[in-house]
Amino acid sequence: MLTNLHSKNGLQLLLGLLLGIAFGFLLQKGGVTYYDVIINQLLLKDFTVVKIMLTAMVTGMIGVHVLVGLGLAQLHPKPGSLGMTIPGALIFGVGFGLLGYCPGTAVAAVGHGAADALLGGIVGMLLGAAAFAAVYPKLKPTLAKGDFGDLTLPRLLNVNPWVVAIPVVIAVVGLLWWLEHAGL
Repeated sequence: MLTNLHSKNGLQLLLGLLLGIAFGFLLQKGGVTYYDVIINQLLLKDFTVVKIMLTAMVTGMIGVHVLVGLGLAQLHPKPGSLGMTIPGALIFGVGFGLLGYCPGTAVAAVGHGAADALLGGIVGMLLGAAAFAAVYPKLKPTLAKGDFGDLTLPRLLNVNPWVVAIPVVIAVVGLLWWLEHAGL
């Protein structure tokens, strides 16, 4: 069923656009496209962002494993390394803290008219991507340091993915319940 989609580039683009619009709409309705909500999350005063991200993580984890289990999708984890992960996390974190948006919330915030998200977010992301592309050949050896390949937790533990997914889902749902009942 889904394999037919791979050969239809136009349909993939249309589907991506429609899902992106729906994602932005839901981010906006969830309230995470506002600077104050994100900054208060970083200050541990408002846990709206965490609740939305954890809910999305649980939904995605279950959905992906069901699709894989039914043979409707295949996982293709991308290889990683410490040389990619640590600088990427630092750059993301600094940008997130300074601007008050992540890439998804920045685009959604532009949709409801946030000029700071347009200028600092979208323009900043484009300039950052261009700068990275320009220096990538020189960075390539550093990015490969600490290579851990396409390792996943189920592969590392040599278990069925559900053996990892079910306890993670239970833990995350428990955390969400606690956050809600603690008034956070």
